[in-house]
Amino acid sequence: MTMPENARAFFDACETGKGWSACKTWCHDDATFSCQADALAEVTSLLGYAEWMKALLGPIPDGRYELKAFATDTDRGAVVAAAVFHGTHTGAGGPVPATGKRVAADYVYVMKFDGTKIRHMTKIWNDGHSLRALGWA
Repeated sequence: MTMPENARAFFDACETGKGWSACKTWCHDDATFSCQADALAEVTSLLGYAEWMKALLGPIPDGRYELKAFATDTDRGAVVAAAVFHGTHTGAGGPVPATGKRVAADYVYVMKFDGTKIRHMTKIWNDGHSLRALGWA
């Protein structure tokens, strides 16, 4: 598969909460992760992020993404996906009991490749906006 095909497959698996067992197919085993958001401050591996997304869909069982843009930068070995995450806190879990509140959060994935597999991913996301919308902050 090509870099953009792998990126798209990873993005879908990650955003639909399939966890690392599904996502690892398109990543190096030691793929790293970064995000300048307090909610993800402790997450430094793509494995950790994939599992974090899987867990997020417990309290937000209707969580889904709306893909806005998807682009490949072959010169830099990167694929960028921009999307909006939609969901409602109706499930068990999360920092407080179910609030019934909805979130629509813009975010971007920058997936850096080594060959045809993801070596590093950066997520750009305003966690404060999302946490307030859900009634979690």
